[in-house]
Amino acid sequence: MSAPAPSPLAIVDAEPLPRQEEVLTDAALAFVAELHRLFTPRRDELLARRSERRAEIARTSTLDFLPDTAQVREGDWKVAPAPAALNDRRVEITGPTDRKMTINALNSGAKVWLADFEDASAPTWENVVLGQRNLIDAYERRIDFTDPKSGKTYALKPAEELATVVMRPRGWHLDERHLQFDGRPVPGALVDFGLYFFHNAKRLIELGKGPYFYLPKTESHLEARLWNEIFVFAQDYVGIPQGTVRATVLIETITAAYEMEEILYELRDHAAGLNAGRWDYLFSIVKNFRDGGAKFVLPDRNAVTMTAPFMRAYTELLVRTCHKRGAHAIGGMAAFIPSRRDAEVNKVAFEKVKADKDREAADGFDGSWVAHPDLVPIAMASFDAVLGDKPNQKERLREDVSVAPGELIAIDSLDAVPTYEGLVSAVQVGIRYIEAWLRGLGAVAIFNLMEDAATAEISRSQIWQWINAGVVFENGQKATPELARKIAAEELAAIRAEIGDEAFAAGKWQQAHDLLLTVSLDEDYADFLTLPAYEQLRG
Repeated sequence: MSAPAPSPLAIVDAEPLPRQEEVLTDAALAFVAELHRLFTPRRDELLARRSERRAEIARTSTLDFLPDTAQVREGDWKVAPAPAALNDRRVEITGPTDRKMTINALNSGAKVWLADFEDASAPTWENVVLGQRNLIDAYERRIDFTDPKSGKTYALKPAEELATVVMRPRGWHLDERHLQFDGRPVPGALVDFGLYFFHNAKRLIELGKGPYFYLPKTESHLEARLWNEIFVFAQDYVGIPQGTVRATVLIETITAAYEMEEILYELRDHAAGLNAGRWDYLFSIVKNFRDGGAKFVLPDRNAVTMTAPFMRAYTELLVRTCHKRGAHAIGGMAAFIPSRRDAEVNKVAFEKVKADKDREAADGFDGSWVAHPDLVPIAMASFDAVLGDKPNQKERLREDVSVAPGELIAIDSLDAVPTYEGLVSAVQVGIRYIEAWLRGLGAVAIFNLMEDAATAEISRSQIWQWINAGVVFENGQKATPELARKIAAEELAAIRAEIGDEAFAAGKWQQAHDLLLTVSLDEDYADFLTLPAYEQLRG
């Protein structure tokens, strides 16, 4: 199929960036324009459907497996076999696509790098375009980096030692204001997917790999169907075989947890697996059941471990579903960032990471995520101990697992309650993360954990939920807007004292404080923190 001429109504509304012409070619923009023309209307319909479904949950305070798709769940079908480059996924590292991270992630020893244009990347135009350029440079082996502070130089290892890239575009809800066609901003998902696919699909095939994707924040199998239609069109457009694209879907919304089989079915020719995304999953529970009463009130986020009964139901159902259909089941994130100063902190954290990865491997997962290269050997050892020389354990069908619909939302099965310290932590982490995001940083080390946008979402959601549920903490204080404002003011003062007046003034601290309180205290709960935050993001 020959590419049409670029739309005369294409507008790139941004300051020029170094070498942007290598990414924003006429042919690439023409492809993105076609994606936009063909698929944005359906995207809009599916976003409206999300609102309708949320209203239904507000009315019923329940969810169930879909009666209309029982034949899919009962049918005998499998997803396409994994390509060689995605057959062994025992450790995956995540991170944004800045130049240093690109080299370090590819060199990390992990089997897969989730190259992230979503929650670990604040969507400045610079991050969007230069992240694409960095990936092109990496595939062409013309990428290096010298740290201006330390003088240390970074370069790629031999090709056979590099991680396989699985790229994550933005979620359906985000638009890209810097790129417009016919007077409308293009969905960020189509910009990220379109530029990456157009430039790299054939190049990746030549490297013995392919265009592989993680699909974030999917809420229904109909959204997976839209992605499948996009993949079919895109493969025809550039002239590569159908089935070359492979997608792993993050099951990080509560509604998607009830449609895992249907999501795999819709993508079956292009499906590579499912992933258990913890923080966004908890955020989704709060968002959808925020008016469901006391039984849906989550305790402190750190009290909701993967061993909580409703989280066990979710992860075990995911493993069973994936293996029943021949797909990979990928576990959750180990977000710890090693301390260069405190060996005891590292020792305790490494033990927790090991226990978490041992549990996932024993449960049947085929791999798991880490946020730092130092954690790769720990996770690798956990999966090596179970897998040995096998690339995965998809033969473990977990037919012992049976999950009733109510178990996935049995929040009150967890023996823990919100604490005052949990409220303080939510405010602290929320302000510190949002401040960095507004400066263009999406992956931020805070209190020895790698935090991303999902962290800020669960932080502000818990503040909102606890206030609206009238939670009374163990110290007798009630969660109120006034208490949240008091804690936020104290945190702002503490940050100023910690970093000094000059650094405080140079940052976005007051802006972050105000935005956190806005999305935490507004009566109308914002669907995504990143929507009002994007309005304040410069660049």
